[in-house]
Amino acid sequence: MEIKKAGSQASSKGSADWFTGEVRVDPLFQAVEPARVAGASVTFEPGASTAWHTHP
Repeated sequence: MEIKKAGSQASSKGSADWFTGEVRVDPLFQAVEPARVAGASVTFEPGASTAWHTHP
């Protein structure tokens, strides 16, 4: 696993499948296969929220 410096990877807009409103997702790490783990920092603008979803 390689952890990268904050801000060294591009941010993305939060998916409408997982969030409502304006949300920014900043990746922190992603493990190499066969691992299936990743981490991100999520920033919510006023009024935004998590949409109910599952992680199978």
